[in-house]
Amino acid sequence: MKKISSILLVVFLFTYQSSFSQESDTASHSPRQFVKSHTGVFDGQRISYQSIVKETFLKNSKGEVTASFWSTSYIREGADQNRPVIFIFNGGPGSASIWLHMGFFGPKVVRVDSEAKADDGAAPYLVESNSMALLDLADLVFLDPIGTGFSRVTEKGKVEDYWGLVEDAQSVADFIRIWIRENNRWQAPKFLAGESFGTTRAAKVAEVLEGDGQHVALNGLILISQALDYAGSSSWPDNLTSFFTYLPSMAVTARYHGKAGEGKRIEEFAKEARDFAYQEYLPALFEGQNLSKERKEEIAEKLSYFTGLDQKYILRSDNQILMHRFKKELLREDGMAIGTLDGRFAAVETDQVAEGPVLGDPSDYMTEGAYTAAFNSYLLNELGVELEIPYLSSNGEIGGKWRWRPVPDGSYWEPSYVSTARALSEVMHRNTKMRVMVANGYYDLITPFFDAEFTFARHDFPQDRIEMKYYEAGHMMYNRREDFEALAKDIRAFVEEVLAH
Repeated sequence: MKKISSILLVVFLFTYQSSFSQESDTASHSPRQFVKSHTGVFDGQRISYQSIVKETFLKNSKGEVTASFWSTSYIREGADQNRPVIFIFNGGPGSASIWLHMGFFGPKVVRVDSEAKADDGAAPYLVESNSMALLDLADLVFLDPIGTGFSRVTEKGKVEDYWGLVEDAQSVADFIRIWIRENNRWQAPKFLAGESFGTTRAAKVAEVLEGDGQHVALNGLILISQALDYAGSSSWPDNLTSFFTYLPSMAVTARYHGKAGEGKRIEEFAKEARDFAYQEYLPALFEGQNLSKERKEEIAEKLSYFTGLDQKYILRSDNQILMHRFKKELLREDGMAIGTLDGRFAAVETDQVAEGPVLGDPSDYMTEGAYTAAFNSYLLNELGVELEIPYLSSNGEIGGKWRWRPVPDGSYWEPSYVSTARALSEVMHRNTKMRVMVANGYYDLITPFFDAEFTFARHDFPQDRIEMKYYEAGHMMYNRREDFEALAKDIRAFVEEVLAH
């Protein structure tokens, strides 16, 4: 009996996992779509629009369908070929567009605790109409890259053809060209909006769209919690750049929790931390063991001032504080660890002596349930989507199989930190109309705001076409109500300015 049960379990798991990775028998049906009509008030205007949740087939050089790419478009009724369009995606790699869709850009949004104090708990969750959505200005297209959402490889496809930095950008660019052709938007102003790895993707897609015999020039990029150069957002031992780029985020987060910067405005304390990082901390990091004992202690004392951590602990850390340790150490006396995506969040830990958080990221698990339930309900009840396959908000299988190599097999290449910063700079030099907005959360402890500044200060970016914005929340700054409204106003102003030029 036990052996038979084990065999049945293996069969079940194989069938279940297959439904996550492949779409079977695609050749037997035309691309599916679910269309519904809606009305809503956006920026004071009543707009009639259609939601189109659609399957797009991607094909290989033989014309065989290799992937089923799903998207959700919101198109204003009567829209002409010149109406602007914004293509929107999240990051990961391995994340669907649910976060920007249900958290910020979509016509309906879910609400979690703005002050980062309360867990999202259990259903039902609060969902509201989003009067600040941009549907009065532009059509919105949410993309779920292959392996996320409903998007899958088919029987003729391989995940290796899609799960990689270059491969992913190529498939997204292919989809965008198909969408433009099917919707007659060659003359429309075009924008990309990405979050986290989605910004890495956006820069690469902008480059790929310049090729393949169908050049598509973009008007603007909206980069939310940018991650263009991973040297500044990878808190690993021996990565000196990361100790430098993360310090101001640690400082303002310590201030938020009452451990540093008492009586100082966030902008004031952030500038103080920036100045110390450039003028004293960075030279000390590169001096390493050549630094005198006295100077090392001086640096440790100042790091303690900025981070709120004990000076002796900092000295034992060789003046190099890894982020996972900071998240545990800052509130260790209270038995709590703080969030990664948003350092405002804090939760009681089950292991009080661990080096880093053991329960995961509280800014993730205190909000994810609300997003998942609200979006799946919205898909079924308001967009009319009925499919047997599950909607994957994230896919953990992708990260372990992701190909970061930026050059083809057989080409010489030595491993380095991932970066699409130079690629975006070169695109902007070739396309002198493209503008970029960068949205930064002060309490983002995975893609720090100082790294954004450091990245765009290098790589020969045209500074007059870069806009930096700051918000008093984290990676998903729109979870804080005040920043949701500020971000919406900033993006609207950015889009309007680009269109005016």
